Amino acid sequence: METFVEELTDLQAVVRVGGEPDNIKAFLSAGFPVITEKGFEGVGFTGWMGHYQVVSGYDDASQSFIVQDSYKGPDISIPYDAFLKDWRAFNNTYLVVYPEERREQVLEILGLQAFDNVNVSFATAKSQEETRMLSERDLFFAFFNYGTNLVAQNDYSTAAQAFDTAFANYAQIPEAQRPWRMMWYTTGPYWAYYYTGRYQDVINLASSTLDAASEDVLEESYYWRARANLALGDNEAAEEDLRQCLKAHEDFQPCIEELLGMGLEP
Repeated sequence: METFVEELTDLQAVVRVGGEPDNIKAFLSAGFPVITEKGFEGVGFTGWMGHYQVVSGYDDASQSFIVQDSYKGPDISIPYDAFLKDWRAFNNTYLVVYPEERREQVLEILGLQAFDNVNVSFATAKSQEETRMLSERDLFFAFFNYGTNLVAQNDYSTAAQAFDTAFANYAQIPEAQRPWRMMWYTTGPYWAYYYTGRYQDVINLASSTLDAASEDVLEESYYWRARANLALGDNEAAEEDLRQCLKAHEDFQPCIEELLGMGLEP
């Protein structure tokens, strides 16, 4: 979404993780709406999925944020606790869109978290702390976020351990509450398992993710399964996945590059 804004509009955007309510309030007070990524469950959907909402206001008196939601409608009031619970599902990620002339104001609000490494370090500490405090589905998200933040720091070994714990906790979540679409939106576990040589785990995770999807639209899962198959010497399976990847997303450059690297025409 950040790339979309910067390449196709005259505006700029910044994405941060490990967000806190005070971050959102600071931007809102300065006149910047905030887009947050969240977990979502609604009528007509088969279980948990990812969703975006625009946060346009807050009310400390009622302890709630005001959001604009493409599914639920305009000016929806969400209590802080419920907001945080859903936001945690996506590492407390938020995006702020702004005109170039207000860049300095945005950086001032971010403070030290204007620096990517500081932001990721903060998010890592936050998610690690939450692994000690939470339970049930929230604990799954905490460990998943911890792994995601470690991947962002190239600590693949510790990240793999965090994802292992997340998936172990996933099995303890009541089936109706499981966030079964999680791997539709993120690739952190693929990175962690691949770069620790756990190629079969990459294949198993990608296969279960693809099997659960009703359509062949998850190009990243085909890509990572192909890379793992290549690492294990199964070029035929890798080529099949790379070509399926391009059926799902014909211009997906990583799959094109892998095929070219194999000496094959995309």
